[in-house]
Amino acid sequence: MNDTEMKQPAPGPGEPANADAPPAESVPSTALERELADREREVAETKDRLLRTLAEMENLRRRTEREVADARAYGVTAFARDMLGVADNMHRALNAFDAEARQQADDGVKALLDGVELTERELANALEKHGVRRIEAQGQKFDPNRHQAMYEAEDPTVPAGTVVQVVQAGYSIGERVLRPALVAVAKGGPKAPSEAAGNGGPGAAGESK
Repeated sequence: MNDTEMKQPAPGPGEPANADAPPAESVPSTALERELADREREVAETKDRLLRTLAEMENLRRRTEREVADARAYGVTAFARDMLGVADNMHRALNAFDAEARQQADDGVKALLDGVELTERELANALEKHGVRRIEAQGQKFDPNRHQAMYEAEDPTVPAGTVVQVVQAGYSIGERVLRPALVAVAKGGPKAPSEAAGNGGPGAAGESK
């Protein structure tokens, strides 16, 4: 028997034979499990916050792009609306001279009228360059979103609801109506082809024998 074996005390009553030895199986403690669960929850919350932030940034980017596009397209709305009054006055001045009056006018008046016509065309081109366009109303079906009816006119040669006269030109800017066209609408004429077909026009029913 060597010295080491002699120095080792014998186990006492009720004491395990090898008390200092580790357990056979290493089982994770409850504290470690709680800490791991907390870390997983923090990771999930951080991921959720990150995804929400990315979504908000994307929405902000799209909203900013729309606002920039609207500012570019409609930023001249107030100025364009003021310029329409100038265009109206030029149009009235030119309409004050009919073809006969122009023929009888002297060279100075004719030159003045030519200058006004040129200025009117240049103004129309400048407005169109910035997205302002005249609304085509003459001969079109009345559209309450683009036209404003001033009165009804008897005209049996066109379908009822057709614009037969433009009192004042309307304009749009981009996809918006800058100013509706003031129009006269036909009353009491024949029905439009679509309406006639919908109401069972001639030959729609009762002709098959």
